[in-house]
Amino acid sequence: MNQIAEAGLSSSTEARSLAEAQSVRPPTWSSWHEIFHVIKYPPYLKKTVRIALIVGSVLFFINHLDEVLRGQATLAVWIKGALTYLVPFCVANMGVLIAARKES
Repeated sequence: MNQIAEAGLSSSTEARSLAEAQSVRPPTWSSWHEIFHVIKYPPYLKKTVRIALIVGSVLFFINHLDEVLRGQATLAVWIKGALTYLVPFCVANMGVLIAARKES
């Protein structure tokens, strides 16, 4: 609490927010059933979805944009397009899981 007082925070609400932020730790995992807690942790999920949207869009434009613009996109193209976004989402989550692994 001395750190909070030294920081010169004016209101008790700001002080509580800082104290709560310092006490909350991101989830870690050591067994398979804990993986989903790590993946759905909001800060991690926000980043992995952002990565999937950016990288997936680049890959979609490279691989499928010509078919879509020519009006030749079939159901298979749209399914592959959706999977194009799933791949970077999975890769980003693998990175999160590697970093969040708790050594037992």
